[in-house]
Amino acid sequence: MNKHLKQLIDLSIVDKEIDAFEPQIEEANSKYEAAQAKTKSIESDIENLTNEIKEEEVKKAKNELHLAELSNKLEENAKKSSEVKTEREMKSLQLEEEIAKEQITFANEEIERLEKIIEAKKEQIDAAKVTLKELDANLESVKADVDAKLEEINKERQEVFKKKEKLLADVNQKGLAFYQKIRRWAKNTTVVPVEDQACMGCHMVIGDKVYADVIKGEDITTCPHCGRILYMKASEE
Repeated sequence: MNKHLKQLIDLSIVDKEIDAFEPQIEEANSKYEAAQAKTKSIESDIENLTNEIKEEEVKKAKNELHLAELSNKLEENAKKSSEVKTEREMKSLQLEEEIAKEQITFANEEIERLEKIIEAKKEQIDAAKVTLKELDANLESVKADVDAKLEEINKERQEVFKKKEKLLADVNQKGLAFYQKIRRWAKNTTVVPVEDQACMGCHMVIGDKVYADVIKGEDITTCPHCGRILYMKASEE
C-alpha cells in the first residue's frame, strides 16, 4: 500500500478516536446537568409556593380587617338600637345587622379556608426542602463521579492527541492538505473502505478501473461520485 495513503488512513482512524470523545464528555456532563435541573426545579417550586403563601396571607389579612370592621359595625348598631324611635329605624338596623352577620360568617369561613391552603402549602415547602437536601447531597456525589470520568476521558484524549501529533510530523503535507479539504465536509467519512466494489461513504458502485486502482493501492484514489479517499481493507486486498 502507498505510504502516503497508509498515513491518511491512520490519520482518519485517529481523528475518529478524537471525535468519539465528544459524546462521552457530553454524556458525562449531561448527568450533572440533569441533577442540577432537578435541584433548580425544586428550588423554583419552593419559591412559587412561598409567593403563593404570601398572596393567601394578604387575602386572609383583608378578610380579618373586614371582620373587624363588621364587628365594630355590630357594636355601633347595638348602641343605636337603644336610641331607635320608630319601627322603620328598627327594621333598618335589624337588616344591617343580618347582612353584617352573614358577612361575618362568610369572612370567618374564608379565613378558615385560606388558613388550610396556607398550611397545606407550608407542608409542601417542608417536603420540598427535604427533597432538596437529598438532591444537594446527591449532586455532590454526581459531580465527583462526573469529574472523575472527565479526568479519565481527558487522559485518554491526550494520549490520542500525542498519537496524532506524531502522525502529523511524518505525513506528507500535500496529502494532508487534500485530506483536510475533504474532511471539512465529510468529517469522519473522509477515508472509507471499498466493499463489494462500492464506496462506503456514498454507497455508490465504482467503475472497474477505479476499483483496480484501489486494489493496487499505489496511489491515493478518490471516489468518482463523492470525492472521498478510498482504500481496500487488508483482508480484501
